Amino acid sequence: MRALAAEALADIALSGHSLRDVADRALPRLPDPRDRALLTALLNDGARWWPRFDAALDLLLDKPIRRSEPAIHALLVSGLVQLDILELPGYAAVAATVEAARELRRPRLAGLVNAVLRRWQREREALSATLDATPATRHAHPSWLADAIARDWPDQVDDVLAAANTEPPLMLRANRRRTTRDTLAERLRDAGQDVTLHPWLADGLVLPHSTDVTRLPGFAEGLFAVQDGAAQVPADLLDLADGQRVLDACAAPGGKACHALERANVNLLAVEFEAKRAPRIRQNLERLGLNAEVVVGDAADPSAWWDGRPFDRVMIDAPCSATGVIRRRPDVRLHRRAADIDALVAQQERILAACWKTLAPGGRLLYVTCSLLRRENEGVVNAFLAGTPDASPIPFTLPVGRPAKVGWQVLPGDGDLDGMYYALLERSRTSAA
Repeated sequence: MRALAAEALADIALSGHSLRDVADRALPRLPDPRDRALLTALLNDGARWWPRFDAALDLLLDKPIRRSEPAIHALLVSGLVQLDILELPGYAAVAATVEAARELRRPRLAGLVNAVLRRWQREREALSATLDATPATRHAHPSWLADAIARDWPDQVDDVLAAANTEPPLMLRANRRRTTRDTLAERLRDAGQDVTLHPWLADGLVLPHSTDVTRLPGFAEGLFAVQDGAAQVPADLLDLADGQRVLDACAAPGGKACHALERANVNLLAVEFEAKRAPRIRQNLERLGLNAEVVVGDAADPSAWWDGRPFDRVMIDAPCSATGVIRRRPDVRLHRRAADIDALVAQQERILAACWKTLAPGGRLLYVTCSLLRRENEGVVNAFLAGTPDASPIPFTLPVGRPAKVGWQVLPGDGDLDGMYYALLERSRTSAA
């Protein structure tokens, strides 16, 4: 199993494959649920702590092997994860990791694996002190991102970086079309689940740990969806009412669109750029008993999918750096680059400008990202407002987070939520449709 984990982790960290895709391929190869659980932990924590232990190996090895022996390099990272993060019994973890080198058909490197892990055990305190000396390796973030967070959130930087390495709770959204939150909570408790009602999200329920949600009572019946609390906020901000025309401009996987449909009898158009992601929206709609029109198209080019009738509400969950959801998607820290931000900002600006034209006078547009970076958030919205005379911000507050120059920012860990930015804009009623 550890050999499989090493190959999978190398694919994620060194070949750029997504953690979700790699896990989906690897997990079915393990019939034992205990092996699947350990593989899941090694992949998630291996991706989460890669920047720290990748740097540790530069201290432990005479010369790097990440390019010449990527699977063995990943195996060593997973060995350090077992010892330092999962805190598995040292002898068993080292012995099993050494054996995995042989399973990877690298028997000549088994001694190296043993020596490196044994040295870590002997020198852990001194090596950890060296790694802890800089925020990037202390919190296992790429240097560019640690620096960007420090620049944008100097007073919160340590808390933000630390929050990205904590296990998030499992949050559910009760489907009020089919049940009530209290009824669903009671059913989950009857099944032995430790569930609490979210203190201020009307549809939110919280379980302390992740689990196989498909086995929870009510899943097959569409009584709930999995959705972090930060992603449940938009339905409140949009002020939805029966009969409205609603656009979800970047819709996959469909969680926010489904929540809107659960809240009111709206006519919703879900637009998704990636054709391969559109079926997921339809699957979620079907399971929850909801209806919407789903089209594949570019949100920045409404001419391909808009019939000219204005929308009362527009929601843009813009493509972004995903730096606010690293605790749930630890591979983001491995795949995102500083050079990506310019292109993302340009795309966000195009989508916002294009979708604004589809909004009815007096209508509301909600711009959302799961980013922590001000350039993608208030930077985009401020630039748009400066050049759009018929757009004005609608002020609001949330129980957690903090005001931005325009809009509101929730940082990871605020109220135990993911990091997310929201800006609510209104179009002047004197605007031409």
